[in-house]
Amino acid sequence: MSAGDINILLDLWAATLLKYDDKPPFADCHDLHRTVDNTPLGDVKWQSFKVRYTGEKPTSDVPPWMDQSHDVWYHDPHEVIQNMLGNPNYEKEMDYRPFREYSADGDKQQWQDFMSGDWAWNQADIICEDPDTLGSTFVPVILGSDKTTVSVATGVNDYYPLYVLIGNVRNNVRHAHHDTVAIVGFLAMPKTTKEHTANAIYWKYRRQLFHSSITKILKNLRPSMTKPAVIRFGDGHYRRVIYGLGPYIADYEEQVLLACIVCGWCPRCMSNRKNLDEKLLCRCRDHTEALIEEVATSLTLWDEYGIVGDLVLFTNDFPRADIHELIAPDLLHQLIKGTFKDHLVEWVGKYLVHVHGKKEAEKIQDDIDRRISTVASFAGLRCFPEGRGFKQWTGDDSKALMKVYLPAIKGHVPTDVVRTFRAFLKFCYLVWCSIIMESTLGLFLSPPASFPRSPSPDNTRAPITSSLSDFMAVKEPWRQLSRYKALSQMLVTNQRLDKLAAAHVDFKSHGMLNGTCLSTMLQRLKHLRLNKDPAATNESNYDNDNLLVLPSNPDITILGDNEEERKHAHTIPNLSTELSVPHLYTLLRRFLFKQANPDDQCAPSDIPLARCPQFDGKIEVFNSASSMFYAPSDRSGIGGMRQEHIRACPIWRNKAPWYDCMFINMDAGVEGMGGMEVAHIMCFSSFTFEGILYPCAVVHWFDKASDGPDKDMGMWIVKPSFDTDNSLFVGIIHIDSIYCTAHLVPIYGTQFISRNLKHYDSYDAFQAFYVNKFADHHTFEIASQELGEHN
Repeated sequence: MSAGDINILLDLWAATLLKYDDKPPFADCHDLHRTVDNTPLGDVKWQSFKVRYTGEKPTSDVPPWMDQSHDVWYHDPHEVIQNMLGNPNYEKEMDYRPFREYSADGDKQQWQDFMSGDWAWNQADIICEDPDTLGSTFVPVILGSDKTTVSVATGVNDYYPLYVLIGNVRNNVRHAHHDTVAIVGFLAMPKTTKEHTANAIYWKYRRQLFHSSITKILKNLRPSMTKPAVIRFGDGHYRRVIYGLGPYIADYEEQVLLACIVCGWCPRCMSNRKNLDEKLLCRCRDHTEALIEEVATSLTLWDEYGIVGDLVLFTNDFPRADIHELIAPDLLHQLIKGTFKDHLVEWVGKYLVHVHGKKEAEKIQDDIDRRISTVASFAGLRCFPEGRGFKQWTGDDSKALMKVYLPAIKGHVPTDVVRTFRAFLKFCYLVWCSIIMESTLGLFLSPPASFPRSPSPDNTRAPITSSLSDFMAVKEPWRQLSRYKALSQMLVTNQRLDKLAAAHVDFKSHGMLNGTCLSTMLQRLKHLRLNKDPAATNESNYDNDNLLVLPSNPDITILGDNEEERKHAHTIPNLSTELSVPHLYTLLRRFLFKQANPDDQCAPSDIPLARCPQFDGKIEVFNSASSMFYAPSDRSGIGGMRQEHIRACPIWRNKAPWYDCMFINMDAGVEGMGGMEVAHIMCFSSFTFEGILYPCAVVHWFDKASDGPDKDMGMWIVKPSFDTDNSLFVGIIHIDSIYCTAHLVPIYGTQFISRNLKHYDSYDAFQAFYVNKFADHHTFEIASQELGEHN
C-alpha cells in the first residue's frame, strides 16, 4: 500500500476515535514504517557486493560493459532458512528425515512430499557415511530463479530474483501459500550496446557472473554442509542440521545457463535436440570434468558434447552437488507455456493454414475463439469473451485455456490431433496430482506412443516456485513505489513484509490472533451476562432473532443474497410458476415421502400420491450453496480441504444468470462416474416440515450417452433428460446428495456456431455436452472411466 493511502486510512481511523478522545496507534505512514523496521522478528538484513569484469581489456575502444560494475543484493541464506525451520506454523507440517511411503492397498510405493523422493533418501545415505554427520537432520536447499519484467512501456525494468525454499516443508503448506518461498537475492543483469551483444567474451562474462554470484550468496551455507549446525525448530527442539543443495527449478533457457551446455542440448543427458529419444549416457559432474581435461579444444567440447568448457559452475564449490542431477523442470514455463501455448496451439494454427489456406484458416480460428467464449462459467475458471485472441499470455491464461481448448478444436482438426491434446492434458494432471503412484511413475518412464515423454523422475516431488512469488515479491511492490531507484525500495518493502509475516506467526503462536475483535467482545459480554444472571445458563427456549440454523450436512451450506432473496417466491405454487414447473408440488410430496422412507426401493415417479405427505407451508429460496470437500491436488488449505460455491443466480453481478451443473452422488459404493449423475441446478430452497428442516435443490437431469467416456476425447458425454411430454425431466434432491460442481462443455460438431451466443446460453443452446474432466483435479478423478485410470 502506498504511503498516501496509509495516511488516508489513518486519518479516517483517527476521525472515528475523536468522540472517544483517543487516537490510532500510528500517527502517519512514517510512524508505521518505523515501528515495523524496529521489529526484531524476521529481521534478515539485505547485504550487497559489487561485481565487474576483471579479465583482459583491449588497449583501445574498450567496450562499455568491461568498465561497468553491478550490485548484487542478497539475504544471508543461513538466516533465512533458520527462520523457516523455526516457524511454529510448520511444526506439524515438516519432515525431519527422508522416508519411503506405500499405499494401503496393494503396498505400492507412492510419492507425495519432497522427502519421500529417492534423491533425498540417497543423500541421507551419503551423509550417514561420515561419523561426524551421522544422525543429523538433512535440510535440502531448493533454489529457483526467473527473470521478471515488471513493465515494457517505461524502459528497461527487468529483475532477476533468486528464490530459496527447503524440502522439509510439506507440499500442502506450499499449496496454501504459507510463506514457504523466500527471495534470497537479486542477481545482476549486465547489458551492453547492440554492437557488443554478440561478443563471445561478453557472453562468457554474463554466464560466469551468474555462477559466481550464486556461489557468493550461498557461501555461508557451505560450512554446515559438512559440519552440523545446531538450529532451533518450530516445535521448540534443537537439532543438528546438515544442509545440501537440492533441485534447482528453472526453465530451459536457465537450464542451459546452469549446466553450461550449448543451447539445443539436454542438460541431463548427452542427447542432442535432433534426436532426444536416443538412449545415451546421463550427464554428471565427474564425466563433464573428465571431458574438459581430456578433450583437446573447447570447439570439440561445444560441437560433439554440447559443453561450454571454459566456465566454472557454482555447484563445483559445494559438496554432494551435481547440477545435472539437480536441475528440475519449471512446469509453468516448460509445460504450460512452452508445450501448450508455444507448441501445440501454434501447431493447430499451422495445420489449419496448411490444409485450408490462410483465409479459411482465419475463419476457423475465429470459430474456435467463439467456442471458447461460449463455455459456461465455472468456479475458478476464467472466462474469455474474445476467445484466445489476446497478445500477451500469462501463466493463468494458459492454465485456463488448457481446460477448455480441447472441445473447442474438436471437429476442426483430425482425430490424431485431438488425441495428442488429450494425452498432453492427462500428462499435466498426472504430474500435478498431490500423490504420484508407482503405476503413474511407470507411465513417465515408459510412456505409450501417444503419451508425452517426461523428465527423469529423480526430482518428481520437487516443489515449484510459483509465479505468485514473482508477483508478491517483485511486481506488486514495484507498482506501489516511485520509479526512482526502484530496486532499493523493493528491498525495503520485502523486508517489511517479511517482518510482518514473522510477527503474524509469533502473535498467532501466543494466542493473540484467535477470533476477531467482534467475537472477543461478544464472548466477554456473554461471560458478563452469565456472571450477573446465573439463571441464564438454564435458559433453553428464549427468543433469538439472529439464531442461525444450519443444515444437517456440515459440508453443504445454503447461502442467500438478501437483495435477490426478496424477489424469490415463498410458496410452492409461486415457485412452480417462477420455475415453469407445473408439477413441482407433486415432486415435493414425493421428495418428502423418500426422505421419510429412505429404504423404499420405488422410483419417485412410481410412488402413489395418496401415500405422500402434503405441505402448504412457507419456503425460502437461495442463490447459492457452499460445498466443502477434500481436494489436495487443487488449490486448498493446509489440510487439503477446498470450498466452492454452487450458484443458482438469476442475475450474477447485474449482468447475466449463472446456474451451475453438479455431480449428484447416487451410489456411494461405486467410484467415479459410475456412482454419479449430472444435474443442472434450477434453485436452492429450504423449508420446515413436522419440525425438520429440509435443505433441497430443484434440478433438471442429464442422461449419460453411453457406459463410458468418448474414446477420442476421454470425456463422458451427457444429454438433457426429457419426460414423457418432452419437457425437461425435473427432480427435487436433498443437498446431502450433492457432491460438487460439474463443468459441461458443448459438443460443437463441425458446424460454425452463431456469433450471438453467450456463455450463459451454453446449457440451453446445445443438445449434448462433454463432462469436462480437465476443469480441475477433483473433477479429473471423478470423471475418469475408473478410479485406476488416473493412477
